[in-house]
Amino acid sequence: MEPGNGTQISKFLLLGLSQALELQPLIFGLFLFMYLVTVFGNLLIILVISSDSHLHTPMYFFLSNLSLVDICFTSTTIPKMLWNIQTQSKAITYEGCITQMYFFMLLADLDNFILTVMAYDRFVAICHPLHYMVIMNPWLCGLMVLVSWIMSVLISLLHSLMVLQLSFCSDLEIPHFFCELNQVLQLACSGTFLNNIIMYFTAGLLGVGPLAGILYSYSKILSSICSIPSAQGKYKAFSTCASHLSVVSLFYGTALGVYLSSAASQNAHSSSTAAVMYTVVTPMLNPFIYSLRNNDIKRALERFLGREAFQGPTVIV
Repeated sequence: MEPGNGTQISKFLLLGLSQALELQPLIFGLFLFMYLVTVFGNLLIILVISSDSHLHTPMYFFLSNLSLVDICFTSTTIPKMLWNIQTQSKAITYEGCITQMYFFMLLADLDNFILTVMAYDRFVAICHPLHYMVIMNPWLCGLMVLVSWIMSVLISLLHSLMVLQLSFCSDLEIPHFFCELNQVLQLACSGTFLNNIIMYFTAGLLGVGPLAGILYSYSKILSSICSIPSAQGKYKAFSTCASHLSVVSLFYGTALGVYLSSAASQNAHSSSTAAVMYTVVTPMLNPFIYSLRNNDIKRALERFLGREAFQGPTVIV
């Protein structure tokens, strides 16, 4: 079969998390609940940051971008999954699968880059506090986010264009609830050696590079915190990066756990179940981590919700 005949494929079948009919209502309700919590929780964080002038700082600028990415990240997979359960269909069109795969990779990479940028922001804030506003100026903050977007777009575009050149076999069942790159490559009839090389190279680069940057930043942060003489000063310095450290641990911990467990078990079903952790659970928990562990966000939420409650509906007599 000639390369490029993959464009003749009309659809793939997403097998989802379970094929047991009696579990479908439970899965639908659970994922609908988690999706709504993710969207409204992250949207609330964005609204609070944009409406409160006290939060117009580099740290919360990056946090609002992270919340926006998390909303889009879950929106690439969960709505389609819910629609398939509701309509009792497993189909996703060829074009829809490639599009879903492209945006999933783009937003996952972007999540990765923004967490790295946030680690650098905390490094500057704690290790160079007197020069913080000079170094983390609006131009640099905007540039870092822009570069993150450009790199994510280019990497995901490269993978997607290479998949478009593949031919696919007659068995088009994907044992997952979304079109994951690795699962799609396994369905190809044509050679995927180059695809796999690039996939593992970029995965290693995106995994090792940003994580190394985060670990380096926090090693310097820890060293600076230890040099602070007072216990109160140490606690105050650590509290400014506790929320980000929690999110980083959750994101990398679940992502690494998924891929290490899937590599060990070679079980597609267990891999798709484990993938729920970083594709759904982590974006859902991020707003709670930042709102519960960050006093600035707590106070801003109180002001925002208090103002909305106080304004209420206006009655004209």
